[in-house]
Amino acid sequence: MANISRESTAGRVSAAATSSFSEHLAQSRPDLLPYGMGPTARALPEGNLPAVPHATTIVALSFAGGVVMAGDRRATMGSMIASRHIEKVFPADQYSVLGIAGTAGIAIDITRLFQVELEHYEKIEGTLLSLEGKANRLGAMIRANLPMAMQGLAVIPLFAGFDAGRSVGRLFSYDVTGGRYEELEHHSVGSGSVFARGALKKLWRPNMTEDEAVRIAVESLYDASDDDSATGGPDMVRRLWPIVYTVTRTGSSKVSERELASVVETVVAARALLAREA
Repeated sequence: MANISRESTAGRVSAAATSSFSEHLAQSRPDLLPYGMGPTARALPEGNLPAVPHATTIVALSFAGGVVMAGDRRATMGSMIASRHIEKVFPADQYSVLGIAGTAGIAIDITRLFQVELEHYEKIEGTLLSLEGKANRLGAMIRANLPMAMQGLAVIPLFAGFDAGRSVGRLFSYDVTGGRYEELEHHSVGSGSVFARGALKKLWRPNMTEDEAVRIAVESLYDASDDDSATGGPDMVRRLWPIVYTVTRTGSSKVSERELASVVETVVAARALLAREA
């Protein structure tokens, strides 16, 4: 997947060029598609699947003027911690972000393909794809991974962006078949999603500020890590914080580690105070 680059767009566009980069690859270089996708897709060999890193947990919520998406930093492999530094939230393009849960390697491949898909569309058509169109194309990619999902290598994304036509932030969740569902207020995916969603239900309210939404995202991940061993909480020793992006009419922006450190310290101090008073 690392070999998929912008050069493929320039060097292989033919008379059958299409605004879909994944369709273009399927026609000209199907070997560059993620394993299990495209006309050359094949089933995994029979036998027990090896342990592979899995990514969890992602949360997203709307606020007045946009959306926030955040993910913890832990990847697990069975009962082991495979990584404490994994990034699970990525900018899809200037006005949308993508969070991944599930089989980490395949999820990252699909994320990279989706990023190039949106860039390719813009180059071919001369305009940005609508947010609805982006959500639909991501669903098609997840559907293409269904054979792998049926063998235990599922990818479940969470997609969010700013819809210029409606002047609001919008959230979309998916299932393993590529089914797409719009979430109106907030949502969470991954092994800790049940606990994160419970926190979001209590903390979310309409017309929050961006700063308030960032704090609630961090708090919901904190709650998830408290009950789900596959979700990593803020690491005060290693100074590891969640990856957090905001998307507004001006575009997507990654919340800096300095800002997150301040938010995390405020959240942890408030929890410590409650614990002492209990």
